[in-house]
Amino acid sequence: MDNLNQTTKDAWDANAEVWDKRMGDEGNDFFNLLCWSPLASLLDPKPDSHILDIACGNGLTSRRLAEMGCRVTAFDFSANLIEYAKARTTDPSTRLRANLQSLISYHVIDATDESQLLSLGETKFDSALSNMALFDMADIEPLFRALPKLLKPGGTFVFSITHPCFNNASSMHVVEEMDNNGEMQIAYSVKISRYMTPYSARGLALRNQPVPQIYFERPLQYYLNTAFKNGFILDGFEERAFPPETPQTTPLSWGGKYSEIPAILVARLRLSP
Repeated sequence: MDNLNQTTKDAWDANAEVWDKRMGDEGNDFFNLLCWSPLASLLDPKPDSHILDIACGNGLTSRRLAEMGCRVTAFDFSANLIEYAKARTTDPSTRLRANLQSLISYHVIDATDESQLLSLGETKFDSALSNMALFDMADIEPLFRALPKLLKPGGTFVFSITHPCFNNASSMHVVEEMDNNGEMQIAYSVKISRYMTPYSARGLALRNQPVPQIYFERPLQYYLNTAFKNGFILDGFEERAFPPETPQTTPLSWGGKYSEIPAILVARLRLSP
């Protein structure tokens, strides 16, 4: 597990520049069309609330939350990504107003190390957020053990992940032509060959990234049972697919032709009273 975690960290350090350029200050289609709206709705951030941004990448979600008046403590285990996050937060050409820079603090912390997580401060945060990152973590158990200590009583944890049922490392996008009662039709579908047993596999989230990253695929029950075991209840859940009018960036990429198949899910966990 330690070797997988180090390999993952090395990959994200190597891919940091490409990811920063692709996500930029506004994010990509996955973020804007699928992730952000349900994340913001379920998180329901209030001005002056203190939010923990887990695996923040180049700080995209941190800046969005700061613009809403939240105080944000953000971290990633990639020092290179944190440098890009800091640069974008202080760059006067970004949409982030200068007077909001003081609302964000960035840290280099490994989410698989419980002691590092707890160094952020116990019962300090109103809520926590993780956008498309849990499947990049070699071990999520330390994070789920630490969160009940980091959050205030009744605090929430909202996360988005690629949908483990339909969008995992085994999934294949398929197009088929059929004669349906004399009418030629084309059907787009997703074929899955692995789901129940957790596994890891290398892949390319961005086709031009220098190094493949490791995906840690887990069934949905693994995430939820880990949460329940650590005192959370599930009280919000959304599955999101691309709108039908969304163009495909490549012939079989995620987009409108897969509008009936959710590419991601977003869940809200709340600490039991």
